[in-house]
Amino acid sequence: MYFVTGTDTDCGKTLVSSALLCQAKNQGKKTLGLKPIASGCEQTASGLRNSDALSLISQSSIELAYSQVNPISFQPAIAPHIAAAQTGTDISVQGVSNQLTPTLSLLDEHDFCLVEGAGGWRLPLGDGDYLSQVVQQLSLPVILVVGIKLGCLNHAVLTQEAILADGVKIVGWVGNIVDPDTACIEDNIASLHQMMSSPCLGIVPHLSHASADVAAKYLSL
Repeated sequence: MYFVTGTDTDCGKTLVSSALLCQAKNQGKKTLGLKPIASGCEQTASGLRNSDALSLISQSSIELAYSQVNPISFQPAIAPHIAAAQTGTDISVQGVSNQLTPTLSLLDEHDFCLVEGAGGWRLPLGDGDYLSQVVQQLSLPVILVVGIKLGCLNHAVLTQEAILADGVKIVGWVGNIVDPDTACIEDNIASLHQMMSSPCLGIVPHLSHASADVAAKYLSL
């Protein structure tokens, strides 16, 4: 069971999470992807639905109700704590933890479960709380997705420092080439290998038609 965070919004957390779930499923593992908080959801006949959560569901062999996969959802594509304040939704550390705990208790040690965060490591929940505190409370090890673009080295190192300072273990990192026009991509990747303290689980190239099964070919569990 792992928490997937990233260096920023749109760094590729969902693609990488879905790809890792796909790979685990192909290895015969029971898989489950969770997206506890999601903004930018679409109103459907069945209620609010989030594309990231649906991507995780498509690679999950353990079938749950949508509300268990994505218990906290907001329609506007804005910071969750702002959306929560507008709708009177409880996204405190304890509130989010209470939403996740019953679902996580259903899993056994052989299941491969990923909990995908929203935004970066310090996603604010409001009133001085952060999503990172939920990860601490649940003692989840972290997989860090680095969106490779201009500025990624600084973002990666700062995120790594913050996670480790919180006493949370990073089990690996994945590079995802967000901007294929970034200068000196190979040099940047080499620098990441030097600066990151955990193993590299793979580098996903910029994919014109990104999908979990294609991205999975570039990753290693």
